[in-house]
Amino acid sequence: MTHTDTFPDALIDDFGRRVDYIRLSVTDRCDFRCVYCMTEDMTFLPRDQVLSLEEIYLVAQAFTELGVNKIRLTGGEPLVRNNVMSLIERLGKLEGLKELLLTTNGSQLDKFAAPLHAAGVNRINISIDSLDAERFHRISRVGKLDKVLAGIDAARAQGFERLRLNAVIMKGYNDDEVLALTEYALDREVDIAFIEEMPLGNASDHDRESTVCSNDWVREVIAAKYELISSAETTAGPSRYYQVAGKRSRIGFISPVSHNFCADCNRVRVTVEGRLLLCLGNEHSVDLRAVMRDSGGDIVALKKAIVASMALKPERHYFYDKEHEQPVRLMNMTGG
Repeated sequence: MTHTDTFPDALIDDFGRRVDYIRLSVTDRCDFRCVYCMTEDMTFLPRDQVLSLEEIYLVAQAFTELGVNKIRLTGGEPLVRNNVMSLIERLGKLEGLKELLLTTNGSQLDKFAAPLHAAGVNRINISIDSLDAERFHRISRVGKLDKVLAGIDAARAQGFERLRLNAVIMKGYNDDEVLALTEYALDREVDIAFIEEMPLGNASDHDRESTVCSNDWVREVIAAKYELISSAETTAGPSRYYQVAGKRSRIGFISPVSHNFCADCNRVRVTVEGRLLLCLGNEHSVDLRAVMRDSGGDIVALKKAIVASMALKPERHYFYDKEHEQPVRLMNMTGG
């Protein structure tokens, strides 16, 4: 392509899947140390290896010009990035962007809920794995439950289009709280999604195969008390939703281990060091940081690299399949 060449209106991979959604990490740092995400004693990236806010914006601009209309900001914890609101305010004005989404641990939402809503964030996902303060601290290692609950209340007060709680259910940790977490969401008219633990990196706390909890079991626990009505509703991501009879809330299940959703994958991830990950469960990637820095921030060069990357997107992942190599990067490095 030359500077006068045109780019496609949509990103299509070799399996005919359209990529219209990116998960964009703004930091690998976090104020929690959740046992399924990172080790207790973390070493974070040096500043020069991390994309600047301007570079993150350029990546977002390039993707939206190539037909992506949904961006989710992730981390680490995105709200601990210095001056992150200046980026979010600019992203909220991107032409062609239909949804600006955020995943957070909720610890900063009491301060940020109002400016996030004003900047155009449509929906927020908030991680919460226990409603017991001591257990919450055990799972997050440092988090304070009351701070997260206050953040959820602050977000509810702002009137976002949807709020969703995310819970990773693990045997021996919180598998007895499925109903309590469900009831908490139903009472507050927010959605909740249960997420199977993914084998990303070597978490220091436990053997993942002994703690992973199938969402088939989680759904059975909930269905024993509530009537679950299968919903055709979809969101930007891979949740399979159910409506609870007589309730506003939806219950979602993200099941990458027991029911992989690769056939209709519509997303890619960009890590904070600028790696474009074509699949959560594989190491296929393109170094967008090098493209930007070698070209002096040329958006044409960046868009060429993104278009070419579609040929690298694999058909599927193989979580927990010992015949296939497993990813070694932790979740905070991947982009939550």
